[in-house]
Parts: sequence; C-alpha cells; structure tokens
Amino acid sequence: MIRTIAIDDEPLALQQLAAYIKKTPYLELVATCQSAAEAQAVLQGEPVDVLFTDINMPDLNGMGFVRSLDNPPLVVFTTAYSEYALDGYKVNAVDYLLKPFSLEDFQRAAEKVRAQCELRNAAAAVSVIDQDDALFFKTEHRVVRVELSNIRYIEGMSEYLKIYIEGQKPLVVLLAMKKLEERLPSHFMRIHRSYIINLRKIQEVNKNRVILDADTYLPIGDLYREAFNQYLNSKFLGK
Repeated sequence: MIRTIAIDDEPLALQQLAAYIKKTPYLELVATCQSAAEAQAVLQGEPVDVLFTDINMPDLNGMGFVRSLDNPPLVVFTTAYSEYALDGYKVNAVDYLLKPFSLEDFQRAAEKVRAQCELRNAAAAVSVIDQDDALFFKTEHRVVRVELSNIRYIEGMSEYLKIYIEGQKPLVVLLAMKKLEERLPSHFMRIHRSYIINLRKIQEVNKNRVILDADTYLPIGDLYREAFNQYLNSKFLGK
C-alpha cells in the first residue's frame, strides 16, 4: 500500500480528495489535514509515501511546505490556479491536478505515483552487515550507518521499519521485518509480530511485557513467548 496524506484548507475539497484516495485500492489514507502545520506533525510520526496537497493555503502554502521538507515524499499538487503548474514541476512534483478534477483524473495521477513508488522500491537497498558490527540502511536519499550496539528495538509498520536508536531520532526505512531479522545477530530476538528487541537492552520482564526503560513497554506475542521464555530460562541463576 502507498501511504498517503491529503491536504486542503477547504473542507469540501478535502472530503472529495479523501474519497478519491479511498476509492483507489493501492492507496492508504494516513491522514487528512487542513494546513501544512497539521501535515508536518503527521510526517514527524508516520512514514508517508505521497502528499496530495493544495497549493493556495493560508500561513504556509503547499509549494512552500514541500520546499521546507528535507526529504519530501512524492507530491501531487491540487489547485484551482493553473499558473502554479510550472512551479510544481520545479519541485519535482509527480503530477498537477487542476480543480475541479474527476476521479478519472485523480486515478491517472495516482498511477504515476504508483509507477514512481515501484521504481523506488526496486532500487531500495537491502541492509548490509558491516565488518565492525554495524548495519547500513538506505533511507530516502541517504545511506546511514548504525552501530548494532545502539539499536534498542525495531518496530514493523506495514512495509516500513522504525528503528529506535540510542540518543537519536528513530530511523524509518523501507524494508521487510523478516529480511532484517535474518541479518541480525543472536542478541536480537523477535518477541511480537511487530517488534524485534535488542536483548541486551532489557531492564525487566513483567508478565507479558518487556520493559526497556521507564517509557518503553513492548508486548510479547503468543507465537514468540515460548522462544523468549527459553532465552530467559537460559539466563536464570539459581532455582
């Protein structure tokens, strides 16, 4: 699924845009936003593949918003003003929809988005284990080196992984959980369909939860409980 945000300050236009997204089987609507500020807040916490955004909005318009992003998702602009078209292509917009546009017009633009996503996915690099106990991850336009000892846990989010690293913001990468699990050393364990943990970061195990710190409680899934309990039993001292 292609994760999508719809942005428009006009409620009726936003409602129609959201309806078109929901009618397109390979698009997933993550959020609807009536301002660039709302969209920015969503982007800080969610992986997003494409923005369908109006241009002429108060405060920060859609063009300025896209230009303000360090690593913007794919973008399709929607606007009633044709004079913005050239500027849209200057920021590498996938397409430009002139209001009012039909479902057919929208889905033509969505097909362009899907083609771009398929190209990006085909080019996504698999994580590679370095000789000095690190991983390299391809995320957007960068390749980032991460020390294994600094990884606290990994969270699966649909086609993405969110990697939680000591002292850093989480790293979001396009990668399958199973593929990463196969490349990790033995002190990493999957404890839930959505979580892999660094066993060396465990502070406490309380009933069906692993506690990494005062704010991080991760569930132990039924399918993974037996293997995790075997690990714990191997570490017990005394009776």
